[in-house]
Amino acid sequence: MKIHEYQAKELLRKFGVVTPRGFHCVSVDGAVKAAEELGGKIWVVKAQIHAGGRGKGGGVKLARSLDEVRQHANDILGMQLVTHQTGPEGQKVRNLLIEEGADIKHEYYVAALTDRATQTVAMMASSEGGMDIEEVAHSTPEKILKEFVDPLVGLTDAQAENLARGIGVPEASVAKAVDALKRLYTCYMETDASLAEINPLILEGNGNIKALDAKFNFDSNALYRHPEIVDFRDFDEEDADEIEASKFDLAYISLDGNIGCLVNGAGLAMATMDTIKLFGAEPANFLDVGGGATTEKVTEAFKIMLKNPKVKGILVNIFGGIMRCDTIAAGVVAAAREVNLSVPLVVRMKGTNEDLGKKILADSGLPIIAADTMAEAATKIVAAVK
Repeated sequence: MKIHEYQAKELLRKFGVVTPRGFHCVSVDGAVKAAEELGGKIWVVKAQIHAGGRGKGGGVKLARSLDEVRQHANDILGMQLVTHQTGPEGQKVRNLLIEEGADIKHEYYVAALTDRATQTVAMMASSEGGMDIEEVAHSTPEKILKEFVDPLVGLTDAQAENLARGIGVPEASVAKAVDALKRLYTCYMETDASLAEINPLILEGNGNIKALDAKFNFDSNALYRHPEIVDFRDFDEEDADEIEASKFDLAYISLDGNIGCLVNGAGLAMATMDTIKLFGAEPANFLDVGGGATTEKVTEAFKIMLKNPKVKGILVNIFGGIMRCDTIAAGVVAAAREVNLSVPLVVRMKGTNEDLGKKILADSGLPIIAADTMAEAATKIVAAVK
C-alpha cells in the first residue's frame, strides 16, 4: 500500500522528523487560503499522486505571490500528470500540498527498506539527493552508502554517524542528521513499512535538517495492526480492477499483454507469466487465487480478467497441493458458464485430485483446451490467441 507525500510527512512528524510546514487541499481557493495561513513570500504548490518524478512532469511549482499560488493550483489540479512512474496515460491530480519555501543548501537521499538477502533493514544514504536514485545506483553506485541494521538491535549512533558523515553532512549538522536517521528508522519499524524514503533530505542555510519529500510503502499483511494508516488509502490512485480483486482476497495486477492468467501461488504465477513470454506472447495480468480458492473466487477472477478488452485468451495453471484440482475445475466450469466465456481457455492442472479435476472439465461440454505441462499450456494458448 502507498500513501501521498502529505500523509507520509504527517507520519514522519509523528515520529519527530522535521518537515516544512504545509497544508493538504483539494481546491484552488483552499490552496490560496493555505498559503495565506503559512505566511512568508515563497510557497511550493505540489501535486499529490502515488508516483515519483512529479517535478519533471510539471506537478511541482514555486510561487512568489498569492496570485501565482492560485495560477499554479488551477493549472495542476485536474491535470493528467505524466511521469516515468505513471506510464503514458498519466494520473489525474485530485490533491495538492501547499508548503512554505525552504533555504536549500544541499540535498541528500536517505531510506530504510527491507533487505531480504541479509534479513536485516538496509539504511541507505547518498549525497545525490533530489535525483532518481535508480540512475545514481546505475551511474555512480559508489555514491550510495548502506548500513545493515539488525532489527533486534536497531540503528546505532555509530551506524547513523557513518551514513551522515559518509554523504558529506557538515560536522555542525551531523548530530541533527543522526537524529533524523534514527527517527526515520523508528518510523519505518513501528509502521510496518517496507520502504520509508526521504528524497531529498535537505540541509538548510541555518544548518537544520528537514525532510523535503517523503515516500512510504507498507506491508499489506501488517495493515490490520494500523487502522490509522489504512485510513490513508486513496482508492482514486489505485486500479479499479485491483480494488475489486482485493474484495475477494485475490492478488491481481493489471499488465499490458493479451493472455489472462489464473494461477494458485505467487511463484507459480510468476513462472507462468515467464513461460507465456518465452513462447512469444505477453501476459495480461498477474492473478493469484491463493490456496483457498472457492467457486465464487474463481468466478470473480474470470470476471475481473475479462473486463480487460485486451484479453484474447485465458490460461489456468493450477498446482493441487492445499488447493484441490477438482475444486478449481468446478470453479472454472461454473465461471465459464456464468460469464459466457467467448475467448479460448487452456487449463493445466497437476496434483491433488488431478484426475477428478480433468474429468470435470472433460464432462462439462465446454470447449476447454487441456494441457499437461506448462510448455504445452503456453504453446496452446499462444496458438489459440493467434
